[in-house]
Amino acid sequence: MLVAFSVAPAGGGSDSVADVVAEAVRVVRESGLPHETTSMFTTIEAETWDEAMDVVKRAVEAVQARSSRVSLVLKADIRPGYSGQLTAKVDRIEQALGGAAGDGT
Repeated sequence: MLVAFSVAPAGGGSDSVADVVAEAVRVVRESGLPHETTSMFTTIEAETWDEAMDVVKRAVEAVQARSSRVSLVLKADIRPGYSGQLTAKVDRIEQALGGAAGDGT
């Protein structure tokens, strides 16, 4: 399953949330799950719902430790029996476009 999520402090007085969000990303990296972080979301790939939600929960708790209010957006692609979809989905799009992944064209 793929889970894309965005977690950030809410209601703070600063426009920059990078230091706090970095704590959530640290949780993801330490989880050992395949993952990708972009400007808007972090996507993780997990075998089970419980494994994925544990990482999301711990990421939220990391932000909550530094903020009294937390915003969480979550989207999941639940497809039992498939793995490697973090990159395979993008590869299929690139093949359909006739280009190499990340070539900017």
